[in-house]
Amino acid sequence: MNTDRTVDQANMPTFDISDAEKGIVQSPQSFSEAIIDTNSRATTLALKETNRHDFTHNEMGKGVTNAKPTAADIEREIMETKTIPLEDYPEGYPRQAAFQSSEPSWSIYRGFNYLHSRVILELQDELRCLEKGLTDMDLIDSKNGNEKPLRSRSGDLKQAKRAKTTSKRAHIINEIRCKLVNYDEILSKARELNAFQRPSRRDYRSFRTWFYNVKPLTNDSEEEFIMRKEDLVSLRHGREWSGFDGFVESCIRKVHCRLTQKIFATKELREKTSDKCTFYYSQSRIEKLVGLIITVMIFVLLVLPVVAMYQLTSVGDRNSTFDAVGILVVFTLLFSAAMSLVTKAKRHELFGASAAYCAVLVVFISNFNNDGNHQPE
Repeated sequence: MNTDRTVDQANMPTFDISDAEKGIVQSPQSFSEAIIDTNSRATTLALKETNRHDFTHNEMGKGVTNAKPTAADIEREIMETKTIPLEDYPEGYPRQAAFQSSEPSWSIYRGFNYLHSRVILELQDELRCLEKGLTDMDLIDSKNGNEKPLRSRSGDLKQAKRAKTTSKRAHIINEIRCKLVNYDEILSKARELNAFQRPSRRDYRSFRTWFYNVKPLTNDSEEEFIMRKEDLVSLRHGREWSGFDGFVESCIRKVHCRLTQKIFATKELREKTSDKCTFYYSQSRIEKLVGLIITVMIFVLLVLPVVAMYQLTSVGDRNSTFDAVGILVVFTLLFSAAMSLVTKAKRHELFGASAAYCAVLVVFISNFNNDGNHQPE
């Protein structure tokens, strides 16, 4: 009985776990083999899971992760910038070029106005000689009755071809064309150059101060250009910076500290140099400050006269009206002076703004007088 039971257990059908998942039943095996096979598969799966966990842990320790970068990481990488300080450039012309290109107000160069005039005069006289030669040739042909070259260009060329030579008239006209092209080009460039702004006193002084402190050039003749102030031009664009904007920037430089550097300089500007005597300020931030100051000035110039005239016209007598007119004239002059100093407005723009300001005050005076006349006695 024991033997049969052992045989029956040995002949019991067994199947693999993976085959059971697939719906496949294997041929009968021994029960012990089934237990061994099941234990082996469980051990293999456990080892694979352990190895995968160890691999992930090791890779994370090396800084390799499968996590996607966050929006903050992407934004930080996009906004990352690199600024080369002036001190990293070699001394001499490289550092001077880096300095002059680092700020528009320091883009100061010679205009060579004398050389432009000299070249223009030279070309002018060359054209005069060519013009005289062409005129003399035309007069000679006209007096000699040889009018065919004067009436037909092809006739002039055919006549020269029959004489086995080139047309002198065509040669002179060709020279005139080349000279005229150069002459017109230099004239146009000279006109554009004269439209350039001259460096302001503040920018020129800053430029000279940097040269005095750094001394990038060793040759005095090469450094002499900075002393030719009457021949220097600035590449900085905008009329505003020669007036009130420049004054505000100068005031900020005088009270320079960490706070002003933080407010009026960007991160890139602060990294441009480690020199304690060289300051960079953001042009856009200074323009915002200037705009705020101008807004406050206009607000004050509008509110103060209105309040003063209201106090005077509320009395209702004749003298108060004349006093209100006097206040109108004074504040209109103050408004015109303020606009002229802080905005660099053109004449017609200044006239229009002053007229509009005066008209607003007149409307207030008339309204106050009417309200005073309608009050019950």
